[in-house]
Amino acid sequence: MAAIEVDGTAFGYDEAGEGPAVVLLHAALGDRRMWDAQFTELAAGHRVIRYDRRGFGETRGETGEHAHYEDLLALLDARGIEQAALVGASMGGACALDAALAAPERITRLVLLGSGLTGHAWPDHMQADIAKLTAEILPADRLARYQAREGDVDPADVRAMAEANIRYLVAGRGRDVSVLPAEMVALVREMCEQVYRHDWTAPQWTERVPDTRHRLAEITTPALVVIGASDARGLVELSEHLAESLPRAELVELADTGHLPSMERPEEVNALLREFL
Repeated sequence: MAAIEVDGTAFGYDEAGEGPAVVLLHAALGDRRMWDAQFTELAAGHRVIRYDRRGFGETRGETGEHAHYEDLLALLDARGIEQAALVGASMGGACALDAALAAPERITRLVLLGSGLTGHAWPDHMQADIAKLTAEILPADRLARYQAREGDVDPADVRAMAEANIRYLVAGRGRDVSVLPAEMVALVREMCEQVYRHDWTAPQWTERVPDTRHRLAEITTPALVVIGASDARGLVELSEHLAESLPRAELVELADTGHLPSMERPEEVNALLREFL
């Protein structure tokens, strides 16, 4: 494990290349391995860092109160980086937006792929979809026990939750998982299972969450908003909202693509990144 210690926590990370700094922020259903194609590509002309956010991959979730964007800025300090472009997927995009508000002078570009938004209330139709999927997999009492870290976790439940995420998000609307590259599905399954195992067994910590929803107009950093057309409808709607609300944003929609375009369409995403960064 390559690690860097920030405020007493060892963060799993990789760094390569020279030039303007770029930080890759992974989605909440994975870890830094989702950036394999971008990490290698961008390192040809940039100083690239990817790391596992607190509670993911090789980074432990220490007890207490923490904020992902504060971890990010502290990591930049630890590596002596004054300014960086941020490339965030899903909730990694939310972290990037939070950092751009907290330290606008330090963020040179934002790339948001299927991005989340801190404080955002997901639409009723999306919450209903997720509730239905979860109910089909786990009885409410067993899910509550897992979330409370009480007792052993059945590996079959971990696998079922990962498969549900793959169907609903990674493949997305109107598509079967079989359309995705087999090696991609295997890695996403491995990462997502690890997320649930950790979430249901590791010590609990509290995320200090800013409310970014109503401050998007303050983010004047140039932004590229990328969304897969087959992603969950709530995420497509959110990307459209981000593109409309961020003063210097451009929206790119990738046809026949789910929630993880950096893995599903690496060549197209790499071309977008090269041009924008």
